[in-house]
Amino acid sequence: MRVDGNKGSETHYEPNSYGAMQEQPSYAEPASDMAKYQEMAHVADHWDYRADDDNYYEQPGNLFRLMSPEQQHALFANTAAVIKGATAQTIERHIENCTKADPAYGEGVRKACIANGALEV
Repeated sequence: MRVDGNKGSETHYEPNSYGAMQEQPSYAEPASDMAKYQEMAHVADHWDYRADDDNYYEQPGNLFRLMSPEQQHALFANTAAVIKGATAQTIERHIENCTKADPAYGEGVRKACIANGALEV
């Protein structure tokens, strides 16, 4: 939990593109008492979810393709509304991620961002 007032609007999540708030293993929470059992030590201490999970786009793409055209348009409009004010770099990265899920998803978000002024042409 942050106890420093969040330092204003500084980046406060990791991973990020700005090199801020990098993971610091020396501040890791101590292993659970269950770690005393050798067979559970690696699980009870820390689970690196990135080690075996690199498929971040299939599930959102499948969900997008299940949506009706009306739901997809609402998704585009809502995304463009909440991302307005972010840097162009952040918006482009989000559009890239949407495109990896489904090209129509990325294109819809891009058009909505241009239409509401979140992204310049």
